[in-house]
Amino acid sequence: MKFGIIGAGMIANFHAKAIAAMDGGELHSFYGRRQEAVDELVAENGGIGYTDLDAFLADPELDIVTIATPSGAHLEPALAAAKAGKHVVCEKPLEVTPERIDQMIAACDEAGVTLSGIFNRRFHPAMDVFKKAVDDGRFGQLTLCDATVKWYRDQAYYDSGAWRGTWALDGGGALMNQSIHLIDQLIYLAGDVAAVSASMACLAHEGIEVEDTAVAILEFKNGARGIIQGSTACYSSTGHPGEVNLCGDQGSVFLSDEKFRVWDFAEAKPEDEDIQANLMTTSEGGGLGANDPSAINFLGHQLNFEDVVKSITEGRPPRVGGTEARRAVALICAIYESAKNGGKRVDL
Repeated sequence: MKFGIIGAGMIANFHAKAIAAMDGGELHSFYGRRQEAVDELVAENGGIGYTDLDAFLADPELDIVTIATPSGAHLEPALAAAKAGKHVVCEKPLEVTPERIDQMIAACDEAGVTLSGIFNRRFHPAMDVFKKAVDDGRFGQLTLCDATVKWYRDQAYYDSGAWRGTWALDGGGALMNQSIHLIDQLIYLAGDVAAVSASMACLAHEGIEVEDTAVAILEFKNGARGIIQGSTACYSSTGHPGEVNLCGDQGSVFLSDEKFRVWDFAEAKPEDEDIQANLMTTSEGGGLGANDPSAINFLGHQLNFEDVVKSITEGRPPRVGGTEARRAVALICAIYESAKNGGKRVDL
């Protein structure tokens, strides 16, 4: 299937690299508003360049559109792509409010096209075995379930684009832009949240509307409690790994980026030996994207894109469909609501 990319920045180029490496798809075209930026992408990656969205979407060879615009500018191109009969794959967050995501879901359903979000951190071997352990009931009763993102972005990061750090186009700060990956993993593994109470602040950056530090207390529908910590104001020379930790009365697993720091269950299983041999980490630093947003590999995106193609050809929903991608945004928006109201409990 042939892919076209909407957007002309770093993420668009990242999508192009992932598409070039994938099975079942090929890069076909780019759309951007600035001719110079589009020309640079085409020169580096090949394909056809457009600065007219209607012409881009009218191309009969185009099958799938990936959206790599600022977060709060995902809705309009998604609606246009769906109307043109193109499948839609959209960078995280799918949009900045559940209501805007609902419009995207409805438009794609009406047009009979696939809508998928991008949560590349779901697509690696450690996540697969982590999810299997949850589904197999190895934790017993889940008790404490946490996501921790202690990352760093310097002031230049926020100054690099007028949209960065705004509610309208960034949708939020350390939670919506950075921590959303780990928040998605947390609820994918531990289940939906029933209620939150939160606090947030901007402590280390200037000229932005949003938080660079936030903490939320969670009550899960299954009875577990948990915490989300998210920040872009935690300096480290190497970067702190993002962590998702699940504990139950029969086991504990701490995932540090794409390896386990802890894999410990009351009842051993045959697969544990292989996990202990191949999926454990000994490093405390060098977190993926923790200090530099470009310092990640594109394998997760590649596998995410490959899953979308397979879902279309097999006639099944993608692993991160629109409704699934909505879950993390709904939780983050509830956290923001609580924090803006002095930590008041918000039921989901």
